[in-house]
Amino acid sequence: MTTDRGAAQPPAAIEVKPAAGHIGAEITGVDLSSDLDDAVVAVIRAAVLRWKVVFFRDQPLDHAGHVAFARRFGEPVVLPRRGKASPPDFPEVETTADRLELGGRFGMEHDEWLRRRRHTLLRGWHCDHGARVDPPAATILRAETVPPYGGDTTWSNLAAAYAGLSAPVREFVSGLRAEHRLGVGYQPRPGDDAYLRHLLDHQVATLHPLVRVHPETGERILYINGYYVEQIADLSRAESQALLDLLLDQAVRPEYTVRFRWEPGSVAFWDNRATIHLAPSDSAHLDHPRIMHRVMVAGEVPVGVDGKASEAIVGSEAGRW
Repeated sequence: MTTDRGAAQPPAAIEVKPAAGHIGAEITGVDLSSDLDDAVVAVIRAAVLRWKVVFFRDQPLDHAGHVAFARRFGEPVVLPRRGKASPPDFPEVETTADRLELGGRFGMEHDEWLRRRRHTLLRGWHCDHGARVDPPAATILRAETVPPYGGDTTWSNLAAAYAGLSAPVREFVSGLRAEHRLGVGYQPRPGDDAYLRHLLDHQVATLHPLVRVHPETGERILYINGYYVEQIADLSRAESQALLDLLLDQAVRPEYTVRFRWEPGSVAFWDNRATIHLAPSDSAHLDHPRIMHRVMVAGEVPVGVDGKASEAIVGSEAGRW
């Protein structure tokens, strides 16, 4: 891979090809490692807002090019803590190497992680860092090494999911707020549990609107996921669970989703404010590494239909990571 950035590209070379009815598009005719013209950046931005996640193939990006591309769309997030596989010279890049990072941490091998953290399908669906008061606006993920089969990622369009609710339900949920908390649904190990102690020592929780207004498109977003949402405020536990089950089922209906097959050099760029995604769990048993690099773009504090912003409960402050 090279860090040499070529000449600017004309927007006429770009083609946006929708991948599914409600979400996802593949963008061709652009080299993300080049010096992108402002018009090209505008086309990509518009496609992300319209299709929520866009895909690029065969991109010659290295870490420097990845960060430079992300910077055209906002300020890259610098995480205070990253996994040991992440590159030390690029603090904006977080490397997710599944077989390297999960197995052995907190005394659990990979299979046990999946059983305890993602023990139901819905628990796996999430936006990135959704328990923060200011989750990232976008994520740009590129594949370095992938298995020859398996390892696909799926995204769902939360604007379409909200629009697909009946009018009375849309009106009802638009006035509610929900607690998003790190570690929700984790099933503790018997006896001493190092990961549970870690969660208690590093709590992150926020009260977010159940329906947020997208700051760029004005769309109403069903702001829900299975990984972080604890309870809907002001409802009983039973009422909250019943409504959460209904809304999560709605959010991940197949017609609102798109699934992407990764290849080395593939890049996915998604609106983290309007989507949730499901990381794969079908490749851990394969004797093939899956090494991905992620850069996130800083986001704003969500605002509900009533104009009220999210409120931090513990563990995060807007603009400070």
